[in-house]
Amino acid sequence: MMPQPSHTLVHPDPAPVVAPPPAPAPAPAAAPAPAALQVQAPAPAPAAAPAQGQGNAGPNAPPGVLMRNLPGAPGTRIGLGLRLAQAALAAAALGAMASTGDGYSSVTAFRYLVAAAALQCLWSLALSILYIYALLVGRTYHTTRAIAILCAGDWITGALTFTAACASAGITTFVNDDVEACFENHCPSFMAATAMAFLTWFAVAPCCVLNLGSVVHRLQRP
Repeated sequence: MMPQPSHTLVHPDPAPVVAPPPAPAPAPAAAPAPAALQVQAPAPAPAAAPAQGQGNAGPNAPPGVLMRNLPGAPGTRIGLGLRLAQAALAAAALGAMASTGDGYSSVTAFRYLVAAAALQCLWSLALSILYIYALLVGRTYHTTRAIAILCAGDWITGALTFTAACASAGITTFVNDDVEACFENHCPSFMAATAMAFLTWFAVAPCCVLNLGSVVHRLQRP
C-alpha cells in the first residue's frame, strides 16, 4: 500500500501568455477634393527673349536693327559730332579758298582741293541729317549693308581730302619757300585752306577705321 502524501499536490499555474497589442487600424484615405476645388499652381512663365536688335533702346523702340553703344558708331552722339566737325572743317577750307577770288583757279592742286572739300562737306552734312534722324527715332544704320556703304563713302572722301591737302601743301610750300612769291599770291589763305583740309581728314579717319572694323567683324560672323 502506497503511502498517502500528507499535503495535496498542487501544480504551479503555467506562465500567462501575453497577447501582442492589436495593430492600429489604417487611417481612412482622404477623399479626393472636388474638381471645382482643385487648384493647380500656375506654371512659371518663360523668360521673354529680347527682340532682335533692341539692345538698350527699350521696349518703345521701333522695329529694326538697333545700334550698339559704340563710340563714334553710326547714329550715336559722338558719330554725329564727328560728322558735324567734318562738315564744318570742309566748309572752312572752301571759305578760305573762296576768299582768294580766282586766285586758286590757275592751280590744279587748289581746284582739286576745292572739289574734294565740297564733296566732303556734302557727304558729312547728309550723314549728319541721317544721324539726327536716328537719334530722334531710336533707330540705327548698323546693318552690314549700311555699314559697308558708310565705309566705302568715308574711305573715298577721306582719300580725296587727304590727297588734295597733300597736293595743296606741296604747292603752298613751293610758292612760299622756293619761289618766295607769297607777296603776289594769297599764301595765308592757301595755308589756311590746306590746314583745314588736313583737319577734315583727321576727323574722317576715326569713322573710316570704325566702319571698316565693323564690316570685317560682320563678314567674319557665321
